[in-house]
Amino acid sequence: MNKVILVTGANSGIGLALCERLLSVDTEGLQLCLACRNMRRAEAARSALLTSHPKAQVALLQMDTSSISSVISAAQEVKKRYDRLDYLYLNAGIMPNPQFDVNAFFKGLFSRNVITMFATGEGILTQQDGVTPDGLQEVFMTNLFGHFLLLRELESMLCRAGRTSQLVWTSSSNAHRSAFSLEDIQHKKGTQPYSSSKYASDLLSLALNTHYNKQGLYSSVICPGFVMTNLTYNILPSFPAFLWTLFTPIFWLIRMFTNTFTLTPYNGAEALFWLFKQKPESLDPYAKYHSLTSGLGNNYTQPPLSKYLSGGSGAETQQPSPCSAVWSPVSHSSSAPLSFGLQKAQTIPQK
Repeated sequence: MNKVILVTGANSGIGLALCERLLSVDTEGLQLCLACRNMRRAEAARSALLTSHPKAQVALLQMDTSSISSVISAAQEVKKRYDRLDYLYLNAGIMPNPQFDVNAFFKGLFSRNVITMFATGEGILTQQDGVTPDGLQEVFMTNLFGHFLLLRELESMLCRAGRTSQLVWTSSSNAHRSAFSLEDIQHKKGTQPYSSSKYASDLLSLALNTHYNKQGLYSSVICPGFVMTNLTYNILPSFPAFLWTLFTPIFWLIRMFTNTFTLTPYNGAEALFWLFKQKPESLDPYAKYHSLTSGLGNNYTQPPLSKYLSGGSGAETQQPSPCSAVWSPVSHSSSAPLSFGLQKAQTIPQK
């Protein structure tokens, strides 16, 4: 039976690279669904995939994770099209109106944290968030709550007796604990909504595993590394293209010292692709799986011991206790159930 795979944010960057890699190993055995906001770009992505894989089954789904009504409509459409869902890649994300701190950047160039600064953007990036028509913070809704709502709407397809399904979140090396607060999960008061939303997705994955593993649904988190995508280019939108070209050799040089500089979407999708080939029940629910590229250009995946979800002390893992209260019926206008889930996730013993 064909595996059904839904990928959000699949019309470019890491999402599109993942689709290409999936089809490269199994063209006819997959039903691939690209869930995208911009249908013109989605059509172009689908055409490119079919040019490379003419026999592939590639469908499009219009969905904007920043809109509650769009997510619910898309979920209803998925239920009409398919009777199962094997993989749900939660990849869509935004970093709106990025502000680049030039002074902090040049100070960082001459510090011992220069590689960390390049790899994570720590200390040099802030954003100006907006508010959606639903009254939620835009980054929170797009990167986190829209996906949470989607998986809740598709719960009956993901949790089926006798088989397993997998959720995979695209997180970030920019997911800093310091940017997140349970008292402000939408990050209304801060200047790092992207970092906050990605750290929250790390936490949420823990809560999802606590509740869903016994029902055959498993959640994993990946970090694509430093990748040159549209999101990266938008950090410095005023930079002419030739400057990015000039920076490329520098980035390749840095990769000799850190394997997190994956640079291309193909390399950045390594962990997403690697997880597809694993048995979900064999994965570590506490690990953030990293796409890594060696100085010689070889791709591989591993969960570094220092990169376990939500930090942690390195202590021995304990079995998390159930937190079923998080799964009270979702109010489409409130993030309260999600907030409770994140709160419970922070109490789970971690590695």
